Amino acid sequence: MVKAHASVLADQAEDFPRWYQDVLDKAQLADNGPVRGTMVIRPYAYGIWERMQAAVDGRIKAAGAENVYLPLFIPQSYLEREAEHVDGFSPELAVVTHAGGKELSEPVVVRPTSETIFGELMAKWVQSYRDLPLLLNQWANVVRWEMRPRTFLRTSEFLWQEGHTAHATREEAAAYARRIHLEVYRSFLEDVLAIPVLVGDKSPAERFAGAVNTMTCEAMMVDGKALQMATSHELGQNFAKAFGIGFTDSEGAVQDCWTTSWGSSTRMLGGLIMSHGDNTGLRLPPAIAPVQLVIVPVRDDGRVLTAAARLREELEEAGVRVKIDERLTTGFGRRVTEWELKGVPLRIEIGPRDLDQGVATLVRRDTGSKAPVTLSETSALIPGLLTEIQHAMFQEAKRRLTDHTVETTDPAEAKESAQTGFARIRWDLLGEAGERTLNGSAITVRCLQTEDGGLPAPDARPEELFAVVGRSY
Repeated sequence: MVKAHASVLADQAEDFPRWYQDVLDKAQLADNGPVRGTMVIRPYAYGIWERMQAAVDGRIKAAGAENVYLPLFIPQSYLEREAEHVDGFSPELAVVTHAGGKELSEPVVVRPTSETIFGELMAKWVQSYRDLPLLLNQWANVVRWEMRPRTFLRTSEFLWQEGHTAHATREEAAAYARRIHLEVYRSFLEDVLAIPVLVGDKSPAERFAGAVNTMTCEAMMVDGKALQMATSHELGQNFAKAFGIGFTDSEGAVQDCWTTSWGSSTRMLGGLIMSHGDNTGLRLPPAIAPVQLVIVPVRDDGRVLTAAARLREELEEAGVRVKIDERLTTGFGRRVTEWELKGVPLRIEIGPRDLDQGVATLVRRDTGSKAPVTLSETSALIPGLLTEIQHAMFQEAKRRLTDHTVETTDPAEAKESAQTGFARIRWDLLGEAGERTLNGSAITVRCLQTEDGGLPAPDARPEELFAVVGRSY
């Protein structure tokens, strides 16, 4: 493990929340917005978000969905058509009553999510079975007035994508929501962010407002707490009936559609920080890192920067994202500390004496290991090493998840185990009454799974399901 810079960050083990805030500040990731609960995403973090967005968007499009953009403002009456939905969001709504110097005839809501406006438009766009399935996705900002904000995890305004689809049958809708959950979310989280996740259904008490089923991806942070990383919802026909989303089938009969929605957000940035960070700062998996390798000259004697530029060109030709730190008026140690804080996977340190010998020092951020590398061999070595680091970081996080997940048969034992990680217990042994008891100790059911950790079948019996419980953000 890399030696901690005690004067820069709080110690994870002693004060994890303070450590998290320190990383946001010292790694120049985010700042507070002028309105309480809002955030400013700084360039380095936004570069990470752009790569997240591109990777998720590519997977969404591969699943057949197309991007649209819908208005920020929603008539309040739209939300009131689906009573359970509006009840679920009422405490978080931001409502506009005055605009253009006068009172509005009808208040408008700043979107907390767009189910209702998607519903209105789907009712207009879908007429026949030939219009189905309708597969749409939106990248946007949303507003949910958080009482206890925490940057990236819970803010009053955040960035996200929300998918909305309409289908002819319940089976088609359920299969598509499941496809998104596994082929988009789980694939991205594990293969790109190197974060192993537990997939399962939310318990009835934890479902999205208005949904008949909610699937979730749950990750374990370094401190043993859970973070919900993405969710997919089967909405049944609730929204279709409320908004008149219907179609004429092949036999001429009018049917209600079956709809889904699914989303992920800038919360994934918080999960990335808390899944891989250490007492030196961020540790970024190479697949998501805006800069995969930084070249840090010790000093320049007229040759070093030239050699660094040549090395950068060779690495870029090999497909590596490279940056040269040319701030030679800033001390070498300070520059190294800054790049460690930012979590760049690899660092090459090079000075005049190294150049004389045709070598440089290669440093891995994930392990802190240092080794000499021959400059002529570097461009051939680095791509494979980045792949190795990506795999190693996933395996490290997976071991933590496995080591801190306990199989239990008693609710009291599950409660005890959930203090430092996750516990799994048969759902029929816990049940909704046991869930309410755990809630009183700030422990929640994160998801319901099959015995082997898979998504449950729609008709699964309670004795076939296992509840994962833990403390969460």
